[in-house]
Amino acid sequence: MRTALRTAPRAEAPGTPAAPRRATAAASALAGLLAVAAVCSGDAAARIFPFGPRHRSVNDLANQFVPFHAHLWDLLRGRADGGLLLDWRAGWGTSFLPDYGTYLSSPLAPLVALAPRADIEYAVYALTVLKTALAAAATACLLRRLSTAPAWWWPALLGAGYALCGWSVTEGAYNPMWLDGLIAFPLLCLVAERVREGRRPLPAVLTVAVCWAANFYTAYMATLGAALFLLARLATTGGPRPRVLARAAVTTALGVGLAAPVLAPVLLSTRQAYPGVVRDFDAAGATDVLARLLPGTYGFATPAVFVATPVLLLAASLAFRRDVPGRERWVWTGLVLGVALSLQWGPTHLVWHLFATPNGSPYRQTFVLAGLLVIAAHAGLAHGLPGRRALAAGGAVVL
Repeated sequence: MRTALRTAPRAEAPGTPAAPRRATAAASALAGLLAVAAVCSGDAAARIFPFGPRHRSVNDLANQFVPFHAHLWDLLRGRADGGLLLDWRAGWGTSFLPDYGTYLSSPLAPLVALAPRADIEYAVYALTVLKTALAAAATACLLRRLSTAPAWWWPALLGAGYALCGWSVTEGAYNPMWLDGLIAFPLLCLVAERVREGRRPLPAVLTVAVCWAANFYTAYMATLGAALFLLARLATTGGPRPRVLARAAVTTALGVGLAAPVLAPVLLSTRQAYPGVVRDFDAAGATDVLARLLPGTYGFATPAVFVATPVLLLAASLAFRRDVPGRERWVWTGLVLGVALSLQWGPTHLVWHLFATPNGSPYRQTFVLAGLLVIAAHAGLAHGLPGRRALAAGGAVVL
């Protein structure tokens, strides 16, 4: 009996490191499940493919993204006419490597080869849902890493809210490669946390490399957002530290350098391509911008900011909470407002979009604002639920 008592495993107390890890895993799993359930049930209610007769493969999704994934299927199964360098089925034969780096370099893209060739549209839809779930799970993991909330499931709800933001369901869902940026933002914020703490640089560099290789366009925007996140974290935890900023710059440079074999063909081909339609940025009206904070709204040339009403209430009430340190209140509130204003100003609009107004929606960086809204909401929750006065003031702001 003495031997049995000595060797019997002891129950882990809630304060041990294993307990937070289990809570983080549970929150991430719940966030992913909520995102999957919301996307699929929403499409089923709207009778959209694959749950109804309304088709989602229109415009670029039908004419570019699904065919590109079909060619990737042929390439992985050894049935393609050509290889990674040249695609003989496109026109009279065109280089394929730049298209691969632009549309198909996501680590998740090869999963389409698991489906039958005839069901490639189903595979792309499943890939879209999977990426949305991973964005929710990564965000829940980030929030748990930042601080603890009143309950372990709060980060799950906030993470799902980020993954189901208006940008995700109205723009990202029809551009599968953009959803890699939705995943990249919380991952790069986790990299910023590692850099701030000075822990294990190699995983941080590899994470940056994977994010940039997956989709450099949205990864660039996510990197800008993560840089702002790092500055806010430094401002709320003791002020700027040049050593941390230098370490962040080196980590980013090394990660982008590792992704260079994928990025270089894209950049070279972009320089040699015929110039497209040149557009000037025309900011949306304030009424339209504010309206897009609410669900059930749509506008092609307006920012899809909607990120769930509870998130808006929590983020808006942060500035009125006396139980939250003043530095945290004003840094996170100011950062959200600053990023929101940067969407509307021409020079910062160009910075967000690699110094070229896109031929399409000019608010492709909106997912970063949605992520910062979620982080601001969680910053207040780290100090408990808001009181009645703060919640009423935040509700007044939202109204």
